[in-house]
Amino acid sequence: MSFLNIAFPAASALPVAQIALSTIAGAARPLLGLGIVVTMLVVFKPLIVGMLRAALLLLQPRLTREQKSAKRNLRNILAIRRVANDLDSSSPSMAAELRALASRG
Repeated sequence: MSFLNIAFPAASALPVAQIALSTIAGAARPLLGLGIVVTMLVVFKPLIVGMLRAALLLLQPRLTREQKSAKRNLRNILAIRRVANDLDSSSPSMAAELRALASRG
């Protein structure tokens, strides 16, 4: 220990402070980067959401009203036929009526 350490205590504490500051800066750098990424996502959220919706429409276009109606009618016809098949053994006349109703579409 030299007499300069007693005369200038800050000079001996300087390397320790530099190590501490470099450790804090090393830990803060990823947090700063993450903060920047999160800020960019928040700022450009409407643009990102719009681009994702456009990509989804490219992959799976929406059905028209006619297509939706035809799909619903087919589902109803299949349900009526399923009920008719269930009633076939217990009430054949009712099953026949349901099949006739399903055939009309």
